[in-house]
Amino acid sequence: MDLSPPDGAPSPYAIVAEGLTKVFRGRAAVDAISLRVARGRFFGFLGPNGAGKSTTIKMLTGLLRPSAGSVVIEGRHLERDLLGIKRVIGVLPEELPLYERLSGEEYLHFAGRMYGLSRAEARSRTDELLEFLSLAEERAKLIVDYSQGMRKKVALAAALIHNPRVLFLDEPLNGIDPVSGRVVADLLRRLAQKGVTLFFTSHVLDVVERLCDEVAVIDRGRIVAQGTLDSIRVQREVGHDATLEDVFLKLVGADVAREDLSWIG
Repeated sequence: MDLSPPDGAPSPYAIVAEGLTKVFRGRAAVDAISLRVARGRFFGFLGPNGAGKSTTIKMLTGLLRPSAGSVVIEGRHLERDLLGIKRVIGVLPEELPLYERLSGEEYLHFAGRMYGLSRAEARSRTDELLEFLSLAEERAKLIVDYSQGMRKKVALAAALIHNPRVLFLDEPLNGIDPVSGRVVADLLRRLAQKGVTLFFTSHVLDVVERLCDEVAVIDRGRIVAQGTLDSIRVQREVGHDATLEDVFLKLVGADVAREDLSWIG
């Protein structure tokens, strides 16, 4: 399928996926989903555990080959120009595959150089990121000795160092302390205001509700809703005062009522 805009006109979309599918052992983990995310949007991608969120991100970023479907990022077709896409995106995966025998400073300088920054620019941006994320005092410590929150912050710094136009964030605030969480959330909001497109997953729905312009909800590998929270409220005929959590639970058909455990009086 040709996802290019007509007559060579620039596409308003940073992310376009059509019929994106991933099958594992005969089962569709992601089942023919289609997404269009406009440039500069703070886009929340939500779903229960095992719904297909991380698999979708891996396909959108070239970390996992789709079984079917097409992806275009910033006008580049994934199957034709994967390297070009990797130059313009930043990725913070749920798992953190870091080089643990490097220090935080060494890792960020390495990441900058891999993205083509000069030595001077890589060192300058490394210094700024370490200071901004309160890692400056730990710059010489090996990543193997970092806490989970510190690992998450250095991985985020590596995703940002080359100034990407699209940023994929899989649970970016997990394990980060409240002070750093506020700093990171404010930074992400400013990036969106400057035109960076953010594709964001989180189970902390009040954070998604505060940050995101638009959301999509995936359940059992299929998109069950997409749009602004207000538009989804109208589509699903819930009250205007319904929270994102209320809407989410209705969309995925969650049964939150449970019998008490037998040993709890």
